Amino acid sequence: MRTIDVSEITENIKEMCMEANHYLSKDMDNEMKKAVETEESPLGKQILLQLQENLQIAAEDRIPICQDTGMAVIFIEIGQDVHFVGGILEDAINEGVRQGYKEGYLRKSVVGDPIIRENTKDNTPAIVHYSIIKGDKVKIKVAPKGFGSENMSRVFMLKPADGIEGVKNAILTAVRDAGPNACPPMVVGVGIGGTFEKCALMAKEALTREAGAHSDIPWARELEEEMLDKINKLGIGPGGLGGTTTALAVNVNTYPTHIAGLPVGINICCHVNRHIIREV
Repeated sequence: MRTIDVSEITENIKEMCMEANHYLSKDMDNEMKKAVETEESPLGKQILLQLQENLQIAAEDRIPICQDTGMAVIFIEIGQDVHFVGGILEDAINEGVRQGYKEGYLRKSVVGDPIIRENTKDNTPAIVHYSIIKGDKVKIKVAPKGFGSENMSRVFMLKPADGIEGVKNAILTAVRDAGPNACPPMVVGVGIGGTFEKCALMAKEALTREAGAHSDIPWARELEEEMLDKINKLGIGPGGLGGTTTALAVNVNTYPTHIAGLPVGINICCHVNRHIIREV
């Protein structure tokens, strides 16, 4: 049994919120640089270069890479041999978000009630997803999610007979409908299987996978590659102003499902696709 004081979780969450909002992750930086080289539209290339300049200024001046610093989405995998002390884990997580958004001068975008809409003034509560794994480590993924792209996300409850072609059509429909509103070039997270909520959760977590890394499942890898090609042929382009770079990656996660269903979740993220992973 390993004992961890929750204050350690708070400190890590605080640092991760700031880092994710101030610096583009290495995988996304690589994909953005590749896109500049391969974009065929002069206007599209110009927009990509402007985005690169913005990201460089943000890193140098330690200011947010996007004005929408997102709602903090956190995936936390807890080894079953870990024992937390010093307080309630979820309180510690939210305290880390609170401190990170305050010390990092990040916009507070969370309202305490979806209808009354009074700002909580500290960007809490976070959206926290827990899972129990073997071992005595804690893996934390912090993915601040802006709502320009979040609002473009979809769930399709397909019939089994729709098959893989139905899945492809759902993905292309979601991206086509999103158009410029998701601040392309985008990353497309896809969850296939499970239930209504499971496919959405898988799509969300798929966005935290390293861009360019593919599924281990052969048909899912083929789907990722085919969908990236077809999405980039839609012509939406950087900033929605046309071009050959609409998406930087398509990441597919899967799960067993019911004999009567084929749930498909599509969670779209903008070109910054903020995510950071640490192990404690």
